[in-house]
Amino acid sequence: MIIAGRYSFNRGVEEIEGRYPELLREVEAVIAAVDSGEHFTKVSEEKTMPGKLLYSPASLNKAFTGGFEGHGWHPVKVRCEYSTDYYVGRYCPPPRPITKRRRSRPSEFREMDFVKDKLGVEVQFGKYSFMVYNVCAKMTIFHKLGHIDFGVEIVPVKDFAEHMSSGVSFFEQMVWDLEQRGCADIDIPVVILGVNAEGAHPAQPAVSP
Repeated sequence: MIIAGRYSFNRGVEEIEGRYPELLREVEAVIAAVDSGEHFTKVSEEKTMPGKLLYSPASLNKAFTGGFEGHGWHPVKVRCEYSTDYYVGRYCPPPRPITKRRRSRPSEFREMDFVKDKLGVEVQFGKYSFMVYNVCAKMTIFHKLGHIDFGVEIVPVKDFAEHMSSGVSFFEQMVWDLEQRGCADIDIPVVILGVNAEGAHPAQPAVSP
């Protein structure tokens, strides 16, 4: 894959290039090593494009995971201790049983995809709300907890997202929103990388008449 867009949020490019140039090169190397054509495998079941071949987010995520882990990056998970101090009236939540098979509930954790030497990386080929959450909430939380100093967000550019399931957002929209929002005092420096296929998108298979 190629890097088709680069946006510096809160001086992300300047800060990360200055402090983590080697790690940024590793991120770029992981992106370059992903062969997008190998992940053009999802058969759409959506009513608007039944049977159309699309890029598979699950397959892409697996490739990125292998690439980052090969360079010594690892996920970081933090437990969420939910407060009961703000319930009102007589409300008391019912106990939720925890089975032997699943000792905890996914909602009790927050996880960053990859961290190395306090640089955090999120790979997002999902809904737009997750992209915004990663930069404007999750990364500030993990910074406050002492796990990261700066962040990198990897998202598809519009051209790439158009060959994925509907609802996947893209680099251009994210940049527009962040520029309109501006930076807050708690925001950390983040580099947002827009990625695309390394060549022309694969053609749809021929359909017999």
